[in-house]
Amino acid sequence: MVITKDDIKDVIKHYDTNKITVCTIASHSSLHVFRGAYDEGLRRCAVCATGRDVPYRRFRSADEYIIVDKFADIIDEGLQEKLRKMNAIIIPHGSFVAYVGLENIENKFKVPILGNRNILRWEAERERVTRLFEAANIRKPQKIFGPDKIDRPCMVKFPGARGGRGYFVTDSPAGFDEKIKLMVKKGWLTEEDRDRAHIEEYVAGDIYCMHYFYSQLTNEVEMLGMDRRHEANIDGLVRIPAKDQIEAGLQPTYVVTGNFPVVARESLLDQAFAMGDRLADVAKKMVPPGLLGAFCIQTMCTDNLEFVAFEISARQDGGTNTFMDGSPYSYLRYGPGMSMGRRYCMEIKEAIKQDRLIDILT
Repeated sequence: MVITKDDIKDVIKHYDTNKITVCTIASHSSLHVFRGAYDEGLRRCAVCATGRDVPYRRFRSADEYIIVDKFADIIDEGLQEKLRKMNAIIIPHGSFVAYVGLENIENKFKVPILGNRNILRWEAERERVTRLFEAANIRKPQKIFGPDKIDRPCMVKFPGARGGRGYFVTDSPAGFDEKIKLMVKKGWLTEEDRDRAHIEEYVAGDIYCMHYFYSQLTNEVEMLGMDRRHEANIDGLVRIPAKDQIEAGLQPTYVVTGNFPVVARESLLDQAFAMGDRLADVAKKMVPPGLLGAFCIQTMCTDNLEFVAFEISARQDGGTNTFMDGSPYSYLRYGPGMSMGRRYCMEIKEAIKQDRLIDILT
């Protein structure tokens, strides 16, 4: 049974809005969510997988820790009831999507989410991302329709929140087959993934992942930060001479291991804001109520100063970890100390103040 807006409205009817608990699974980008809740005076609950609670306890991240065998156990009816009794609002991020699962989030998880649970599937399915980009007039890499059509350097990706695991670059059908076999051998892909591969032209440029927050309360898109990613082993490979790279015989991989903040030249900001505004506008029409809260457009900036978008995150992205105490962009708007997690918590408090809590939840 699909969870509807009316279902969530029925849930929050019984909430004590003076005792809201901010909750998420303890992974991905949860640390600054918990810190943001603390800064905004809201109660915090961390749902931790067995054996993975140490960082959250050491950082004093939560008022309550719920330990589960696996993150997907959050859909247990008894645990859901416990969350509802503590007036919990869930902040979604990449691990929440990957570990809990889209089917569970859409059909079984009857706890309010700050954001649009229905758009999470769109970020995981490349064809839907393409539809959003095209409707928003955002340039994207050209799609290659099948491995046998590869005739130039291409990036090969796969569905879901994988953090780059299994992605590779190739320039021929033979290279595609060779690298699929390698990734299957590593255990990063399965044979079934071969038919799910998304192949697109490789765009040379600098990576800029742009972090936005769309407020339903103000109907405005805010720019809160930008980042780039540390990726293994490609970042290690490019640090050695080309001759040694060839002799080493290592295949490059693109697994995200960390993030670091960047600032774009100021003349590019018009372009950045326009992309965020257009994407938020079309999302409201195509997947109502749209991109509520945090979202990210992952781009390459070419040498002719044009952003080419290759992915979106329709929820909080891992790169938001680069501004736990604020970024240059959040500083310009809010002053020091504004993380994405804190911005979420401000939205909760303002929605309660305006008696519009249901407007920001699904």
